[in-house]
Amino acid sequence: MTVLRTERLVLRPVTTADVEPLVEINADTEVMRYIGNGSPRTLAETRTAVEKMTRHWDEQGWGPFVVGLAGTGEPIGLAILAVPGFLPEILPAVEVGWRIGRNRWGRGYAPEAAAAVIRFAFEELGMERLVSCVHRDNTASVRVTEKLGMSLERETTVPDLEVPVKVYELRA
Repeated sequence: MTVLRTERLVLRPVTTADVEPLVEINADTEVMRYIGNGSPRTLAETRTAVEKMTRHWDEQGWGPFVVGLAGTGEPIGLAILAVPGFLPEILPAVEVGWRIGRNRWGRGYAPEAAAAVIRFAFEELGMERLVSCVHRDNTASVRVTEKLGMSLERETTVPDLEVPVKVYELRA
C-alpha cells in the first residue's frame, strides 16, 4: 500500500473504512461550498464516492488519499489525484485537489498534503503535468495553488454544473 508521509501528516489510499470520518467532512456546508455543485453530501453519496475512489486505486494504482495526522492517523480530509472528467476541455489531464475538515482549516494542511501528492505523481508515477480546478471564488484554494507553485492556465466553466473555475497547472 502506498503511504506518503510529511512532517505532520500521513497520506494513504482511501478505503471503505473511511466512509464514517469522511461523511462528517462531506456533510459540512462550508467545506463543500466550492466542490461540485456546492451541496453537502449524504452518507449514501459519500459511500458511493469512497467506493469509486477505492476502485480507482485498484484499476490505476493511484488515486485519492486520506489525509491523517501523523502519530494518531486521525483522518482530517482528502488529497485527491484523479482525472477531472467533469471538465472535458482540459483532458487528458490529472488533477490534484484537497478537502480538509473545517476544524483543521488555517493550519497549512492542504498545501502540505497536496505537495506530497504532487511529489508522488511526478517522482513515483512519472507524470509530466498536473492541474487543479478551483472555483473562481474560492480564495483559500487559490492561495494553496500559489503556495504549490501552480500557474493559472485558463478560466472556464464546468459544463454540467455551470460553475466558474480557474484551472491551474504545474509541470514536472
